[in-house]
Amino acid sequence: MLSARWFPQVFTVFALLGLVPLVGWADGPKDNFPDQVRKIPPPGIALPEADRQELAKGVNALAQEIESLRKTLAKQPALLELLPDVLIFHKAVDYALRFDEFHDLKQIPIARKLLQQGRERAQQLREGKPAWTTATGLVVRGYVSKIDGSVQPYGLVVPASYQPNAPYQHRLDIWCHGRGETLTELAFLQQRQTNPGEFTPPHAFVLHPYGRYCNANKFAGEIDVLEALAHVQKHYSIDEKRIVMRGFSMGGAACWQFAVHYPSLWVAAAPGAGFSETPEFLNVFQKEKVEPTWYEKKLWRLYDCPGYADNLFNCPTVAYSGEEDRQKQAADVMQQALAQRNIELIHIIGPKTGHKYHPEAKVEINRRIDALAARGRPDLPTSVRFRTYTLRYNRSYWVTIDALTEHWEPATIHATLLPNNRVAVHPENVTAFTLDIPAGLAPFETLSPHHPPVVKVEIGPPGTKITPLDAGMMKSDRSWKASFRWEGGHWVRVPHYEPTGLVKRHGLQGPIDDAFMDRFVMVLPSGKPMNEPLGKFVTAESRHAITHWRQQFRGEAPVKTDQEITDADIASSHLVLWGDPKSNALLARLAGQLPIVWNDQGVKVGEKVYDSSVHVPIMIYPNPLNPKKYIVLNSGFTFREYDYLNNARQVPKLPDWAIVDASTPMTSRAPGKIVDAGFFDEFWKIPPRK
Repeated sequence: MLSARWFPQVFTVFALLGLVPLVGWADGPKDNFPDQVRKIPPPGIALPEADRQELAKGVNALAQEIESLRKTLAKQPALLELLPDVLIFHKAVDYALRFDEFHDLKQIPIARKLLQQGRERAQQLREGKPAWTTATGLVVRGYVSKIDGSVQPYGLVVPASYQPNAPYQHRLDIWCHGRGETLTELAFLQQRQTNPGEFTPPHAFVLHPYGRYCNANKFAGEIDVLEALAHVQKHYSIDEKRIVMRGFSMGGAACWQFAVHYPSLWVAAAPGAGFSETPEFLNVFQKEKVEPTWYEKKLWRLYDCPGYADNLFNCPTVAYSGEEDRQKQAADVMQQALAQRNIELIHIIGPKTGHKYHPEAKVEINRRIDALAARGRPDLPTSVRFRTYTLRYNRSYWVTIDALTEHWEPATIHATLLPNNRVAVHPENVTAFTLDIPAGLAPFETLSPHHPPVVKVEIGPPGTKITPLDAGMMKSDRSWKASFRWEGGHWVRVPHYEPTGLVKRHGLQGPIDDAFMDRFVMVLPSGKPMNEPLGKFVTAESRHAITHWRQQFRGEAPVKTDQEITDADIASSHLVLWGDPKSNALLARLAGQLPIVWNDQGVKVGEKVYDSSVHVPIMIYPNPLNPKKYIVLNSGFTFREYDYLNNARQVPKLPDWAIVDASTPMTSRAPGKIVDAGFFDEFWKIPPRK
């Protein structure tokens, strides 16, 4: 038996990979040479020509059947909505064939089987009898992502007790998988139909998101989990108060990230191994000497979890590590961060165990997580502690941070419901926030017949004398909502928070990589560039961005020319503008409305001017034609080939803007020499140089 000393008190949860083999885990110090970067995904093997032709014929036949179905079901939206459940099989084999992603001859019969499954589901759809939607056991499904319109797969373990249309709501565990450099869609679908995974709680669904391949569920991989979860909740009866976040290895890193960034979504989190931040992990695991620029160091705060440790106050967590696993470092770091906040982490350690679960540790993990899941996530915690560095992550339970004094510096808000209809709020680096208690949950009462139940909100540092603000009465449905803004040196209540003018806000706060977490379109130039170096840079970098989006985020980047962009595109999408004000008509249209001036005379950033014959601006900025969406100049996602080799490196490499010397060649780490870079302030302006 495990002795009690193997269960030091900690406050988090961990699990493992659905037995996904760790194919191509980051290769330690061997992968520390930017000029010797191996390809990820790795090249596939040569297929016998007869097998290749047979599979290509099957892919084409399934594609034709899908198009026929699309027309047949055009007036049957409920069935048409299920078409992605067929498309996942076509995409898996098509990608493997077109992009040289067969990695074992044993995958040939697997591909045949997947094509057969696609044909069977297509026939069931045609007959109006999609049997897989009510099946139990191991089921694979798909959805269309809002980001790029791609079809993304996910796996489900559907409990045997599940009955469609029954009133019972099931617990759901999300399992984030470990690193697998050969984990293509083909391999993923095979795994998810043959292996239930490490944890299968009784009567519970288990969601296995693909996570868009091998990125530790960051960026589009992060949105994949949220989109897959929404798809499951739409099609199955899931209890939203009993959703558990789990993962091991790379998936453990993902679990830490989801726990601290979305603390009010989960009844509990169970991270196992992995990493919880970038610099220390790379030093311990990768033996890498990390030498970040000042802005890269700030950008670590997007995903580094220790800085968000406050948020685990509202997210029960049970962490796991093998005693002999170097990735125990992840929980050790979080344990230190939580201790600074007077929270003791539950860190279950498997004795004499490496990078796997100890069987008795699993029993203890399940005991704790099952107890938390049985209790359910609270409707209304009386106290919320929330910390962030960016408005991308701005909410926990009934507290929303609407505006910051300064991005990338710690912003905290502690809010507590007190007796006598009082609410105490302690904000730091926050200039606007909203308190929103849903219907049926407001705890306020009429104190006497002569005093209506007006809520008093006390905003300020604890222990100081504060003048309470009247914050309205509870509504008849027992809901309550109030917004506050810092104005004129004091807090005032406002009817509701609505950003005025050009300001950073949730979903519109940068950095460059943020544009690729929602719908975007790559806009290529149709005109002649200002000069030859610029033209070569734009051609090379746009091709790189489109190709690597497919390779690393497993979708086809939407691409149009500047002449093809419509009002609908401007209304619905972030626009990634490639070229310059001469070659790209849309960029020319916006040039006078951007904070960086770019013309034949130079590229001007604040008081600095760079030679426009060799310098290219990269930038994210609210679209002047639709300030609720971004424009991006001359950039895809900003981490590159060197960073694919270890998931802890897959973090933003450029801030809100940068100037690139286009005369220097691109590398595995940058699009060229970065000669200047920085962040816009909270009003999207160039701040004074320090």
